[in-house]
Amino acid sequence: MRAILIAAMISLVAGLTSGARAQDISALERPGIVALMRHALAPGTGDPAGFDLADCSTQRNLDERGREQARRIGRAMRADGVHFDAIWSSEWCRARETAELLGFDEVVEEPALNSFFAGRGDRAAQTVEILKLIEAQPTGSRLLLVSHQVNISALTGSFAGSGEIIVTRRADGGGLEVIDRIAIAP
Repeated sequence: MRAILIAAMISLVAGLTSGARAQDISALERPGIVALMRHALAPGTGDPAGFDLADCSTQRNLDERGREQARRIGRAMRADGVHFDAIWSSEWCRARETAELLGFDEVVEEPALNSFFAGRGDRAAQTVEILKLIEAQPTGSRLLLVSHQVNISALTGSFAGSGEIIVTRRADGGGLEVIDRIAIAP
């Protein structure tokens, strides 16, 4: 009996220290959802001086924890049979790498998802452009957009942590309505 109790405690502690936890991701299975995912963990804020969109070495990038976080999120979604009709990503290296590490099919870079933090883009124009692109998709399409905190806040009014997914649906009269949040820790 004591051996069974010890084995159960070891199993529980191993699960807690590995970051494993049950996460309900069923909202991603609904037809017509638009999932807005912030890129996985990339330590720091903004981008360094000398930022060049074409050169990942000049950008703030995912660290190994961020890469593993993206892989874990992708594994969780695929294990539950989640699929998307389209996956769009910011052109920033940390967003594109996050989208690719999820392990789904084709990722399409969408410049309107690029960060506009610190005046790098045009908040209003990019937000309108993304909403137009979403509206152009068939009503039942499931979309995954991998972007940045500022873009997600502009679209939803919600702050997203690293790797967090804000699940939305198209609102009557335009825009997006938040229906769920999914966070899988790094």
